[in-house]
Order: sequence, then structure tokens, then C-alpha cells
Amino acid sequence: MRCDAASSWLCGRHVSVATTLPTAGTSFFFLCRPTVSCCTNTPNPLKRRYSSSSHAPDVVRRWIQSDHPLASQDRFTVASYNILGDRNAFRHRDLYGNVPSMYLKWDRRKRVICDELAAWNSDIVCLQEVDKYLELADILAKLGYAGSYKRRTGDTVDGCATFWKTHNFRLLEEESIEFKGYGLRDNVAQLSVFEMHKDKSRKLVIGNIHVLYRPSRGEVKLGQIRFLISRAQILSEKWGNAPVVLCGDFNSTPQSAIYKFLSTSELNIMSYDRTELSGQRSCHPAQVLGVKQRISSPLSLIDGLLKHNWTDEEVRVATGNSGSHSVVHPLKLNSAYATVQGSTATRGSSGEPLATSYHSKFLGTVDYLWYSDGLVPTGVMDTVPLDTLQRIGSLPCKKVGSDHLALVSEFAFTPGTKEGNNTTASTI
Repeated sequence: MRCDAASSWLCGRHVSVATTLPTAGTSFFFLCRPTVSCCTNTPNPLKRRYSSSSHAPDVVRRWIQSDHPLASQDRFTVASYNILGDRNAFRHRDLYGNVPSMYLKWDRRKRVICDELAAWNSDIVCLQEVDKYLELADILAKLGYAGSYKRRTGDTVDGCATFWKTHNFRLLEEESIEFKGYGLRDNVAQLSVFEMHKDKSRKLVIGNIHVLYRPSRGEVKLGQIRFLISRAQILSEKWGNAPVVLCGDFNSTPQSAIYKFLSTSELNIMSYDRTELSGQRSCHPAQVLGVKQRISSPLSLIDGLLKHNWTDEEVRVATGNSGSHSVVHPLKLNSAYATVQGSTATRGSSGEPLATSYHSKFLGTVDYLWYSDGLVPTGVMDTVPLDTLQRIGSLPCKKVGSDHLALVSEFAFTPGTKEGNNTTASTI
């Protein structure tokens, strides 16, 4: 497909290939190599269907730079993007009633997603909900990326994929996590250790995870995140306390107990209702946009108090030990978007984006870029104002190929990172 940079919002590159897909639970590695394509704009206010005559609000992503006194000149960019699996888009068609069918078709979404990724040109890309890995890998190979893939276990067909620019980074080690082996459902995660070509003392651990969606299973979500962090810490220590970036769809909001665990390194689970750990239940678009309030009846309040009575098995899944009600992780983590200040049009009180995902039943933030000591974020690609999303009506749209928005951040190594010092005294 030809690319006309003058008329296109994003300009990317593009081709195709064929091979057999990996089976469930397997990992797949794809080594890579660059051509060209494009994308465009969108319609749809919240409560009405798409009309070809409606005016399309413009989706504009602005880069926010943040100079940090400790930032070195050794920098790299990371993108995290839940791209909406092709099968999921049509299995859950009820979530996309406001989306024109052409915007849900994979061939079109693939072009838009790859144009987005090409425009940002990140050094490392972490994708979730990938069920067409080989198609994406071939296109991204043309942009100079190598990639690896981990499919979920069970009968689901999507998984996580990590790509990196081969002229900037060398892969030293990778680890694929199947949570099913630890009694934590069929989700998977990836951990990769990279070394910068221009300075081999600069090493980095990248995590990529798609946490269980189900809002009521907070103990499983917490267990998955806890386990990922523990494995990231082990790899970090193995490679000289290399700093860590954890990317992904954490299926938890900034107001949630799970976010508190990530950001403060500890959580007493007995203070919380297991079914509310993720905060997802408060993010229906009508609630977020003020159309209706979530009402709690006296019976539901009593029910909530009873749910604080965790079973021993639920405690074990959440904390790793049925005798411990507290869970602690060993990394001092901060969120890139909460650290780099943005506009009140796109950010909430926590500093996180107001929304990274939008469909008919959800409007809120569940995607994050977490980083450890040894790194500082020096810029982020801001998200989209809430009023723009409201006028669009739902994602995906003409310029966004998924029901999530990609997160992109530039990180800089800080002085002393080469020796490594990114841990606290806490342990899991």
C-alpha cells in the first residue's frame, strides 16, 4: 500500500507473510528485518450509532517531554499496547455496538496498529492480546524489529509478544511464564533481558503481561502480578541489578488496591473485598461520564463486608502463603505516566491517564508502564482527552486500531545504573 505522508496522520511500513501459528502454551521467536502504508480519522457520539455524515473528532497524541536532572544520554523508548485480539473483537461484539464494522475488521486494524507503531518507532514494543503474531512479526521485521511470542494456555488463541529494534538492543535472556502452572489461570507473561549495543554495561529487564480480566477474581490478578515481579527481580539480580520496566494490561484501575500494591510495594489483603481489588466495577462509561451513579444498597454493603472473609486458598493465591495476609514485592516501582505530568484533560488525580481503554461497558485506565530505580522517564505520549473519546463513542476507531490506547515512554538510565542498585530490602 502506498503512503502519502502529506495526507496521512501516521506513516508506517507494511508487508505480509505466511507460516503456521504456535500451539497453546508455546513460545515463538521471530527474527526480523523494512516498506510502507498509512491510516486516517473517526465518528460517533456515546449513545448513537455511526453515521457517515457525522463529523469525525480528531485523535491527536502529543509528546510530553520531562527533563530530569539525573537523566543520562543513554535513552530508549518503550511502547505497551493491548491490540484487541481478532477473535475477541467478534466474540464480544456486544462491547462494540458503537463501532462501525469496518473498524473491527482485522485487515484494517492491522494496518492502523502497525502505522501507529511505525510512527512512534519505539525501541521496545510490548503487545498484548496478540492472535495474529506472524502477520505482525513480518510487518515489524520490515521496520527492523525482532520479536518473541508467548501464547496463552488453554483454548484461547491470543498471547503476549515482545519486539525490539535489533540495531539498538541485543537479547541476552528471555523467560516465558505460564501462570497455569502455579494455579493462576491461563494467562501468560514474558520477561526479556536486553543489552544496549552502544554500551554493553547498560542492561535492562522488560516484563510484558496481560493480567486476568475477570473483575471478581482479584486474588488471581494479585497472584499473577506478584509472581511476575518476583521473577523480574531474580533476572535483575542475575544481570547485575539491571533496572526493570513492566509493561502491560494490568486490568486494574489507578484507584484500586492492586495499583496500591504496585506503587507502594505492599498490601494487606484483609482490608479489601477480594472481588473489588481491581476497581474495574466503577468504570462503566455512564458512571465515568456522570450519566448515572453506582448505588450501593444496605444488602450489598453487608455482602461486601462478608466478602472480606477470605478463604485460605484465596489468601494463598494472592500472597503465595495461606498463613500470610500481607503481600510485599521487592522492587521500588513508579508509573511513567504518573511521573511525567500531563494535562487535566487527559489525566486524573493520580496523574495516570483518565482512560486507556474504551468500549460500551468500560471507560478507564488499566494499562501502565512501571519502572524501577535506575531509570527515569523523560517523556510520554499523552493519551486522548475524555471529551474526544466521548464524541468518538467507542474504540477502535479510524485512527486507533484497538479498544485500548498504546502507552509510549522514553526512559533514561540514571548515574550508577551500570553498577546496579534497583532493589529494596523487601521480599516476596
